Formats: sequence, structure tokens, C-alpha cells
Amino acid sequence: MQNDTTTIVANATAPGTAAIAVVRLSGSKATSIADKVFRSVHDKVLSKQKSHTIHLGHIVKGNQTLDEVLVSLFKGPNSYTGEDVVEISCHGSTYIQQQLIQLLLNEGAQLAEPGEFTLRAFINGKMDLTQAEAVADLIASEGEAAHRVAIQQLRGGISNQLEQLREQLVNFASLVELELDFSEEDVDFADREALDKLLHQTQDTIKSLIDSFSVGNAMKQGVPVAIAGKPNAGKSSLLNALAQDEKAIVSEIAGTTRDSIEDTVSIDGIQFRFIDTAGLRETKDTIEAIGVEKARTKISDAQILLYVVDPSTMTVAEISTEVNALQHQNPLVLINKSDLHNVDKLHKQTQELENLDSLLISAETGLGLDKLCQHLVQLVKHTNYDTIVSNSRHHNELQQTLTAILAVREGLANGLTGDLLAVDLRTALHHLGMLTGSISSDELLGNIFANFCIGK
Repeated sequence: MQNDTTTIVANATAPGTAAIAVVRLSGSKATSIADKVFRSVHDKVLSKQKSHTIHLGHIVKGNQTLDEVLVSLFKGPNSYTGEDVVEISCHGSTYIQQQLIQLLLNEGAQLAEPGEFTLRAFINGKMDLTQAEAVADLIASEGEAAHRVAIQQLRGGISNQLEQLREQLVNFASLVELELDFSEEDVDFADREALDKLLHQTQDTIKSLIDSFSVGNAMKQGVPVAIAGKPNAGKSSLLNALAQDEKAIVSEIAGTTRDSIEDTVSIDGIQFRFIDTAGLRETKDTIEAIGVEKARTKISDAQILLYVVDPSTMTVAEISTEVNALQHQNPLVLINKSDLHNVDKLHKQTQELENLDSLLISAETGLGLDKLCQHLVQLVKHTNYDTIVSNSRHHNELQQTLTAILAVREGLANGLTGDLLAVDLRTALHHLGMLTGSISSDELLGNIFANFCIGK
């Protein structure tokens, strides 16, 4: 990362030709550098203007006019980065963008590295590390659910839940550490009962955040939905119907699908990754057997299981046995090809599927697919988590924190001395600090912000 005393510049908009492009400057010399290439139509000098103002003028290169632009001025600390920020809105010609950035570089700016604007916002206390990471998630969000989780984090979702608990833990840790200075007097400054109560509260909060990761990560990456069942049940037809495209080969020959086929479909703002798997059956065909084994792995990893059934080939008892044997937490039985059978008889069959949710569908005609989509959305939206964790790094730090918290509680129960309790308390506080960025390293920050786009 560049030294934060430098003034950095980069495109804030995507590369390529567009109607408008934005070039962003940030740093102590942002306004003075911009003044060297900007000529206001009202003869204004940017460095003398108020913050949060917009100015019309021209970018000049010597005696030549490069473009007519609007310049937005944000003076620190009331800016995104906490520094002086100048954003130049120019026409989106690739040539204009390149020439403008080169002009600013010639006047003393340096090219920004990936995520450097947001890094400066973090360093200058405009946001904590979880919020900074949420910026990248917000940019990458491709559906309503992923967007909602990112916005929640950007508003300090995790931080708000943990900050007060962390402050109380710091106070208790300080008292335990103080006891070490008076070890010969055998004095307890920290109320053990109150400490255990706080640790229990912290444990519950962190456990809830950890449990939410499966939902949050699915929303971020796309909810994995395995489509399984016997050969020729109509799994590939269902994938094609949901994707509204011929993604999978459909054939009457059993065992046609030998490998997993995936496609992502957005339903009510939620991204679902549908995975068509090989038909589940015993087979002597080596290649098909590998496909069946991969299918079982995909089923195990999926958040939702759609078990597709051809009602002419399986009894209710067989369906229940097969689905229960897969031991999936969210199975939904889909009685396919219902357009070819007596509907009343099929309804009666579904009522006999004890403890298993089921729907009548036809992948061929589209019957029941609307209800299926509604069911999938409800499964994802009906969560009881106030805050949802979607970042793998956050999940890891929370797990490390929980381990340390449990160790402190066990130590309290076993009557361990303050010096031993202090070790685990420090570990818990360390991982909480790593989570929010109150404790960080250059390597950690480098790894996080290297994944950002340049200009953000």
C-alpha cells in the first residue's frame, strides 16, 4: 500500500467507454493538484471553495482543452476517506480518462492500489474492518439477498452487536490483570459470577453469529440447491425448466447425467445455484458410479435438497426410505410428471409422506414450478438471525473467539487462578479485535484490500 501521506488517483468507474466516467483523487494535495488542471467557468479556485460543492469547468492540458467536466469537492474529515477528496466527472471516452489521469500523475498524484481509498477510510476511522469488507461485498452483490446482507454489515451489523460486549470484556480483563499485581495479597478485583454471566451472554451472541454463516454465505455465493432422485425422474428437465434454457441433456436412457451440472437462477432477488446430479442407483458402470458418489457429496453440501420422483416407479414407502436415508436437513419431495397421472391420487400419496414436505410438479408443462419457487424463497428468508455473517474471515475469527470464551468459562468453573484466566481472556479479545480491525497487521490489511477493485 502507498504511504497515506501521498495523494492517490484512480478511475472510480469501470474501465471502458461510457457516457460518464469519474476520476477520484484523495489526499492532502488533492485540491491543489486538481487546481493545476481545472479551469472553472466562474474563475473559482477549488482550494478556496466549501466542502460538498460541485463546480463546472474544463480540464486543460497546456493551452488545449481536454474536456468539460463537473468537479465534486469533499474536504476531510467529512469525506469517504477522511481526507480531501476530489471527484472529476468527465465524458467516458477511454482517451479522455487516460489523459486526465496522466495529467494528475504529472502534477504529483500517485496511482491508487486496489482498495486504497477504502483502506484510508478504515485507517482514518471512517469505518471498521467489517464495514470496509462490506463495501467489497456490496459492489459484488448480484441479488437482493446478498445486497441486504452487505448493507447490514456496512451499517455496522456485527460491530454493533459485539462492541458493547467487547468493552465489558476489556474492563473485566483489566481487573483480572490488576489482580496479578496483587497476587501476594490474594485479592479478587473481578467479580467471578458477573464475569461468567457476561461470558455466557457473549457466548450466545457469538454462537448465533457463527450459526448464521451458513445462511449468509449461501446468500453471498448463491444458495446451493441439489436436484436428486432416481434415474429418469426428470431432474435434468427440472433444471432446464428453472433455468429456462437447455442446460442439461434430457434422454429416456437411464444414467444420462453422469456429472453435476450447475446453473444460477435469481428468484425474488435471491441467487440459487441449482445442481443437477447423477441419478441415485447401484451401478456397475465405473463412470456412472463416480457420478453417483459425487451426487451424494453435492447433496450433503447443499443447503436445500429437491428430491424428484416419478410416481409411476416408486411407492410412498420407497420415497420416504430413500429421502430419509440421505439425512438432509431441508428436503423437499417433488412428485414430477403429475400431468400424466391422476392428480387426486397423487395428492393422497403426498399426504402419506409423513414428516416430508412435498409438491406436485411437471417439469415438462411448468405445473407447480411457481409454488416451488415460492417455497425456496421462504426457506431462505425465514431466518431468526438479527445479524447475518457472510464473510469467511469473520466466521473464522468468531470461532476462535468462541473457543477462547469457552476456555475462560471452563477455567472459572474449575477455579483457575487469575493469571490463567487472563491468557484466555486476552485471546478472546485479540480475535474480537482482529474481527473489527482494532487489532490488525499489514499482511491482513494487504490480503483484504487486494481483493477490492481499483478506485474503491
